Formats: sequence, C-alpha cells, structure tokens
Amino acid sequence: MSTDSTAVAPTPKQRQGEQRAPTPWAPFRHRHYLVLWLAQFTSNIGTWMQTVGAQWLMVSLAAGPLMVALVQTAMSLPVVALALVSGAVGDIADRRRLLLASQSFMLVSAAVLAALTLAGITTPWMLLGLTFAIGLGQAMTGPSWQAIQPELVERDEISQAAALGSVNINVARAVGPAIGGAVVAGASAGAVFTANAASFLGVLGALRWWRREVPARALGAEHLRSAIRAGARYARHSRRLRAVLVRAALFVGFASALWALLPVVAHRELHLGSGGYGLLLADFGVGALLGAVALTRLRRRWSLDFLVAAATALFAAACLMLAWSPGVIVDAFALIAAGMGWIAVLGSLNGNAQTVLPNWVRSRGMALYILVFHGGQAAGAFVWGLVADQAGTRVALIGVAAGLIIGLPGALRYRLLPHGDLDVSPHPSSELQLPIEPDPSAGPVLVTVDYRVPSVDHQEFLEIMQHVARSRRRTGAERWGLYRDAADPEVFVETFVVPTWEEHLRQRQERRTVSDHRFEQRARAYLVEGEQTRTRHLFWAYR
Repeated sequence: MSTDSTAVAPTPKQRQGEQRAPTPWAPFRHRHYLVLWLAQFTSNIGTWMQTVGAQWLMVSLAAGPLMVALVQTAMSLPVVALALVSGAVGDIADRRRLLLASQSFMLVSAAVLAALTLAGITTPWMLLGLTFAIGLGQAMTGPSWQAIQPELVERDEISQAAALGSVNINVARAVGPAIGGAVVAGASAGAVFTANAASFLGVLGALRWWRREVPARALGAEHLRSAIRAGARYARHSRRLRAVLVRAALFVGFASALWALLPVVAHRELHLGSGGYGLLLADFGVGALLGAVALTRLRRRWSLDFLVAAATALFAAACLMLAWSPGVIVDAFALIAAGMGWIAVLGSLNGNAQTVLPNWVRSRGMALYILVFHGGQAAGAFVWGLVADQAGTRVALIGVAAGLIIGLPGALRYRLLPHGDLDVSPHPSSELQLPIEPDPSAGPVLVTVDYRVPSVDHQEFLEIMQHVARSRRRTGAERWGLYRDAADPEVFVETFVVPTWEEHLRQRQERRTVSDHRFEQRARAYLVEGEQTRTRHLFWAYR
C-alpha cells in the first residue's frame, strides 16, 4: 500500500469536503459507534474501580508494598507481553467474535474474584492471579477494539473518533478511582469487583447487537507465526506508521511522568487528600474533553505535524506550571491545559495510525501502537520516578518539559504526512495463470518484472520505483532490487523475493491496495510506447 505517497493538491470535491468537516461529536451520529462508546465507557470505569479495589484489598490482606505494586503490574504486563500476538490474532480471526470471547473471559474472571472476595477466602496470590487473568483479556481486546473503529465511522471522522476514544479513557480514569474508593469505603472490595464484572455485560450486549460484515478470505486465515512476521515487516517498511510510533514514543516517554508524579504533587506539594487528588484528575478530564472539542477545528486550520508539535508544547508548558505553581488554582488550570495537549497529541496519532493502516494489518499495527504507548508509560514512569526521588518533583517536571521541547526538532525527522489521495482499500491483482500449481509452502519465490523505459524518463522512473519498492516490502517481499541491463540500457529488471508461494498470493490478492496499484500504474506509464512488462516467478531449485 502506498502509505508513503506524497500529498497531491486537493480537488474541488475534496476542498468542498474539507469545508464540511465533521463536528466534534460527528462520530456519535453512527449508532454502532455511540453504543459501543458508551459500553466501553462503563467498562473503563469498572476497570479503574477494579484497580482501586484490588490495591485496597491487597493492603487489607496485610501484604507488603511489593505485593500492592504488583497489582498494577499484573493488570498491565499481559498488555505489553502479548501485544504482537493479540494483534496478529485480531487480523486472523473475526474481530467481533474475538472481542466477544475476550470480554466473556474478563467477565468470568471478575465474577470469580468477586465471589471469592465476598466469601472472604481471597488470598494475595489468588488476587494477583485473577487480576492477571483480567489483564490477559484486556491484552486480547485492545488491538481489535482499536482496529474496528474505522468500520464504525466515515473515513474523515476517524481522527475525531480516536480523540473521543481517548476522552473515554481519560474521563473514566478520573471518575473510576473516585467511585471505586467510595464503594470500598461504603461497602467492600467484593462489591467493587461485582460492579466491574457487571460492566462487561454492556460491552457484550453491544457487540452482540452489532452485525459486522466479515471480509472474505480466499486464501483462508494466516498462520500465527507468519502473521506476526508480516506485521513486523509492514511496520518496518511503512514510513507513515513508523512516524506515528516514533512520535508516540517520544511524547509518552516524557508525558507519562505527569501520571506518575501527580499523586506526589497532590500529597506532598499541595497537601491534598484522596478527594483533592480526584479533583485534579477531574481537571485533566475536563481538559481532555475541551481538547477533543477543539481538535476538529484545529485540524482544519493546521497541518497534522504542526498540531502535534503545538499540543506537545502546550503539555510542556503545563508541566512547567505544575513545577512552579504556587497553589491549587494554578495547578487546576495547568492540568486542564495538560489534558488538552494530551488528547490532541494522542488523538491525532491514534487516528492517523487507524487511517493509514489497511484492514489486513490494522490490528497488528494498532498492537504496535499500544505496545509503544504502554511500554513508554512504564519506562517513563520508572525513569522520572527515580529523578523525582533523587532531585524532587520540581526538577523532574522541569526535565519533562525540557525533554518534550528539545525533542520537537528531532521528531520532525519523522513527519506525519498528510493523507492526500491515500486509499488503503484492497485492490486484488488478477489471478495468475501458470502451467503448474505450486505448493503453497514452496519457496522462496523470486519474482522479476522487466520494464523497457526510454532514456529520457529514467530519472523519473527510478523515483517512482522507490514507492513501488516500499509497497512490495510492506506486503510481503523480504528483499527487493532494481537492475539495469548493460547490454540493453533501456531495460530495467525489478526483483523481489517472497518467502513462500502462499505469501506471494496473499501479497497479490489480499494485501495490495488501491494506492499500491496507482504506483504500479505510474511506473508502467514510463514504458516505451507499445511495450508491456514481463513478469516471471522463479522457485528455489533445491529441495
């Protein structure tokens, strides 16, 4: 797929579409998106309630600080460890059925934990084990949930849908712990776990109501191992996805310090209790909501690169305000600004990733995004926590702000390219007519394509073939080359190697996109008049 195409001038129809850009709430006009968003919001609140209840229960079981800290680890470790596997499964299986299975698994795990706790027989290791099980369900849910979003809204609403998804998470993060703490105080940890189990029912109901059209696969499902390799190869050769991942890592690695240090700021600097800390989280949630509302208008006026850079600078300024703040009022405004910056950066990056990924690899691409996000949060929290422990929270927050600003020029090496005429919908090639029917596992396969190009067009042809090369590599080629015939200088021979015949068939029939086809057509446009390309498929001769 030509995810690396350069932008073209918008047509009058495109300009008219830009003038009728979607409103901040446009994704909510799609019933399936709205119902799933509301169900996810309820489930996210339940998840944050679960975290508070589990940590409190661990304390009440007379466990040490390490066991209390392991509660969060048990929830997040599977998300990082299984990201690539869950992404591959999300592209192999029916995503709706996978989500139904993972949500059911989490429902059962949460219900068992609730029953054991209400019966008073939960032990620290039982708590960690069942929390880990819920984390496994979340690990299998994340990539597929992200991957279905473009199926629920219009293409020009994807970025705003991603921003609203981030609002969903951050508002739930502000509300969930407060509700969880109140339920623990008024009832018990068992009641919190029961509420979390019930929260999965809404998601299950919404998924059962949604009738998803499953794309047909003429070649059947991919094998898990080859699917993981194909996803990694795609990310390595997609400049657009790579830019999103690098920019996300640079932002989250620093910005995650705010989440790690905010409890310290609330307790030590502002002398607030749990209620005051909850209000600070609410300020961040308000900022996230305001940022989502503003994002649609800002995208109309600014390029994606400038928007992300400006939002990063706003977040850095908020960190400086927190570092030098004289009191709660200034901190509240700083957190509102931080919420706006956070949602603008991550909503833009998430939406961009969903837009540029073709359906065949979308879950794997979003799994890499989730891996970078959670890995960056874990590493950033650890590093900046050490800095704060040694030098104080003020120095740490100043360092975070400085790192975000200093990283901007370097981040611009990985530009977030405009979508232009990018079209990632599938465009299968015609079926091959060969005298033999190769075994699907036969390989490696060497594919050669001969082009006869007049000398006057050589430079332009070489430039367009760079795009063809990236397309071949993204869709399955392990090696690619372009050679010129010394005996006939007008002849160029393109070569690429695919590991198996099945992989080449997938490359042609399942992974090739409209933008890929356009680049191939542009390359053929330089052929000498009346000439055609000649393609050969050569199999490894030794067995």
